[in-house]
Amino acid sequence: MTQRVFVIGGGALGLSAAIELARRGMSVVLADRGQQDGGSSWAGAGILSTLPPWIYAEETSRLALAGMRAWPSWAEEIEQAANTSPEFWICGMQVLQEKDSRAAMEWCRMHELPAETESGNIWLPSVSQVRNPRLLKAMNEAALSLGVRVLQDCTVTGFKTENDRIVIAQTTEGEHPADLFVLATGAWSGLPLGNVLPVPNVRPMRGQMLLYPPGSHTLDHIVLHDGFYLVPRRDGHLLAGSTIEDAGFEAVNTPEALGTLHKKACQLLPSLKNHNPVKSWAGLRPGSPDNLPVIDRHPDFENLWIHTGHFRYGVTMAPASSRLLAELMTGNMPFLDPSPYSWQAAAGRQWT
Repeated sequence: MTQRVFVIGGGALGLSAAIELARRGMSVVLADRGQQDGGSSWAGAGILSTLPPWIYAEETSRLALAGMRAWPSWAEEIEQAANTSPEFWICGMQVLQEKDSRAAMEWCRMHELPAETESGNIWLPSVSQVRNPRLLKAMNEAALSLGVRVLQDCTVTGFKTENDRIVIAQTTEGEHPADLFVLATGAWSGLPLGNVLPVPNVRPMRGQMLLYPPGSHTLDHIVLHDGFYLVPRRDGHLLAGSTIEDAGFEAVNTPEALGTLHKKACQLLPSLKNHNPVKSWAGLRPGSPDNLPVIDRHPDFENLWIHTGHFRYGVTMAPASSRLLAELMTGNMPFLDPSPYSWQAAAGRQWT
C-alpha cells in the first residue's frame, strides 16, 4: 500500500523532501502558505557553499559538502522535470585575504575540495550557485511532474492525533489525513504548531540584500571577504549581502544595514560607486547553533518528521538533507551518521 505523506512548508527543504519522497514511490501532498516575503529560500543568494567552507564544525561541513557534490546532477534532474531553469552555474568563488590560507588549503585537501591560493586569496573553482526564486519555481514544477499535490496559500493550523500518531493535518484548505508528516517550516519551526512542540533552538535570523543592475560590473564569479559576498547573475545583475541579525520576525530592510552593504560592495568593487542598487529585500533564516539542522523524528509523535534549522545553508544542503530524511523515514541505512542532526542533539546545543 502506498504511503501518504503530508509535507508542511513550501521552501527549499519542504520541496526537496517532497521530491525525494515522491521519487521513492510515496503519495505526497505539500502545503505551501505562499508567503515569499519572509522565507530564506526565496530571499537567499543561492551560493552553494558554506562561507567559507573551513570555518564550520565537521558535522556542518559533512552535510554541506555532500549537498555541494550532489548539486550538479540534482540540478540537472530538476531542470529536466521542470519548465523553469534554476540557473545552476559553476562560477567559482574567490575568498579574499584569508587570515590562515595554509590551514584553509589543508582543510580543502583533506576534504577533497579543489582549491588554489595566491597572495593570501583562495580560489574555489567548483563552487556553484542557483537563482533562488527560479529554483523554487523549478522545484515546484518538478514536484508536480512527480505527482506531488501542492496546496498553494494553504496554512496548517493544527492536527488531530491518536495516541502518539498524527492522523490529520488541519488547514485553511480543509483536513488532510496522511500516514507520515514532515515539518519543514523554516524560521517558524521554533514556534508551536497546534499541539506540536516547537523545534528546539531554532529562531529567525534576518538577512538583508542589495541588487545592482546589469552594466554595473564585469564580475564573473562569487567574491567573499570577511563574511560579505558579491554574487553575479548570468543576466548581468549583481547581489551584495548579507546581514545576520537577531531581529525576530521583522523581515524588513533598514537604512543602516543597506548603507553598510552598499559601502562594503563599493570597497570590493569600486565600479559600483557609480551605480545605485535597483532593489533590496530581507529574509528570515531558520537560525540554529553551529548551522546544524534537525533531521529527525519528533519525540512526541512517531510519524512526524522534522526537516528544518539549516540556518544559512538550506539550499546548499538540500539534496543531501532530503536524502538523509528519506532514508530515515523509510528505514534504510543512512548514507551518513544522522546523530548530529537529531532532536536530542539540537536540544543540547547552546547559542553563543
